[in-house]
Amino acid sequence: MKITVGIPAYNEEKNIASIIENLSKIADTIIVCNDGSSDNTGRIAEKMGAVVINHERNIGYGGAIRSLFLKARELESDVLVTMDSDGQHRISDVLPVAEPIIKNQADLVIGSRFLEGNQENIPKYRKIGIKMITKLANASLEDAVSDSQSGFRAYSKTVLSAITPSEQGMGVSNEILMKASKNGFKIAEVPIVVSYEGKTSTQHPVSHGVSVTLSTLKFISIEHPLKFYGIPGLIFFGIGLIFTIMTIQGFTETRQILLSAAVIGVGTIIFGTVLLMTSIILYSIVNLVRENSSK
Repeated sequence: MKITVGIPAYNEEKNIASIIENLSKIADTIIVCNDGSSDNTGRIAEKMGAVVINHERNIGYGGAIRSLFLKARELESDVLVTMDSDGQHRISDVLPVAEPIIKNQADLVIGSRFLEGNQENIPKYRKIGIKMITKLANASLEDAVSDSQSGFRAYSKTVLSAITPSEQGMGVSNEILMKASKNGFKIAEVPIVVSYEGKTSTQHPVSHGVSVTLSTLKFISIEHPLKFYGIPGLIFFGIGLIFTIMTIQGFTETRQILLSAAVIGVGTIIFGTVLLMTSIILYSIVNLVRENSSK
């Protein structure tokens, strides 16, 4: 079975050589996506024997993952393991992460930081953010996961053929999970240990969290428009009816219109109606697109 390791890299000339050297002992092929680095990351990777994809400019983590998927598909890899280039992932975890796919037990495997008590090394702010984003992602997954934001993953040949990531930012991790779940792929998790010593992230945690949350909400709204727009629409419509009834009752008793209740009633009914119509229209469009794409 051909195991390929894919590494998205941006200005990682200090780490990339040692990572490739250690990976060459266990991987059949190593792909490095040099995502617009201004240092020698790409040149070093080429000298070390890796297959290098060079982006002319930095387009983001999601864009790098997309390029790795496409190249692994082109190379007919049986398993693609993705890991970070900043040294926080252990080389020794590569084969355990790939093992469920090798044994035909899973199609996608997440190296989770939250299994078997391995979360002690995770900074508290990251732990809180990861868990919140994971809960949001789990709302659209058939089976809940513990670490939706882990970049240490393994993908089967079937997943590589069926999924082409489109998100260019950090939201690509949740995008792939939601698409995999929609396609009925088996998702598994294995424990990993991550090192957070030194500088291991180039993006501010707040902007990272906001970006991933917005991206996840976007995909949830596309995949489940009736839930995403329809349920809030019903709630607002119901609230509007309550305030409208209160206004009518107040008028029949006092012959005076309570302006605030009337405005709230009419406003929420209109807003709820818009959300309900949006959910129905998007649901129809999404299903029409799916039917056409399956022909």
